[in-house]
Amino acid sequence: MFLVRFGLLNCHGDCNLLYSAVKCWLKSSLHIIYSDLCAEAGTSVNGGQTVINPWVIIGGVASAVCNKSEFIMPDGAVAGDVLVLTKPLGTQVAVNAHQWIEQPKWWDKVKDVITTEQVEEAYMAATYSMARLNRTGARLMHSYGAHGATDVTGFGLLGHARNLASAQKAPVSFKIHTLPVLDHMNRVASIIASRGLDFKLKEGLSAETSGGLLICLPKENSAAFCEELQKLDGAPSWIIGDVVAGNRTAEILSDAKIIDVDNSQ
Repeated sequence: MFLVRFGLLNCHGDCNLLYSAVKCWLKSSLHIIYSDLCAEAGTSVNGGQTVINPWVIIGGVASAVCNKSEFIMPDGAVAGDVLVLTKPLGTQVAVNAHQWIEQPKWWDKVKDVITTEQVEEAYMAATYSMARLNRTGARLMHSYGAHGATDVTGFGLLGHARNLASAQKAPVSFKIHTLPVLDHMNRVASIIASRGLDFKLKEGLSAETSGGLLICLPKENSAAFCEELQKLDGAPSWIIGDVVAGNRTAEILSDAKIIDVDNSQ
């Protein structure tokens, strides 16, 4: 949800949109599921419409009314801050690898470096990560004095880091030294890149779906933030970079460390 990147916790309404050509009972079930998930996020469905479509698409638009004290502008990073990422990378690779199991043309390119069981584990870990809300991380941004954040989605880690860096008031740059990646997905991405399909995972340009928050935090607060998020959400987060004096750019260091994130977490 776009709102959480500003640390906003309260969404005051969601307008639901359902495209479907399926039977009424399934449409009703989808609305119930969607409403339940909105309730989990602390909001409710206040309206919407249904459109006839050959395949099912469901989504919505969330909105909030707030005062200035309730959100954190994404432009306050200062030199000495660190960058924290709250979800692992590699969802695009995991989802594609899962599809390749049924596609011999692609599976033959990666079967020497990964088993179907390992792909299934990575796919389930990616699904869990995508389904987990960023709401807890947004709340902790307030508790630990965050200076700004963004969510990591379609532009990949580096794309969103660049966007965030360009918005800073202070002349700073982001230096990313660590890439936490779903286990086995770096290996899959590397081998498939050599065989015609480059996700650019190590370059930070692989698209993520419902990725984590990339947060600028005071260094002295970062470890406690990660510990509390682990306690509350049951999932790890990582200190992945530094905010330094610079010219509002972001880069992944050439010797960046890749962490293989346990898919059973």
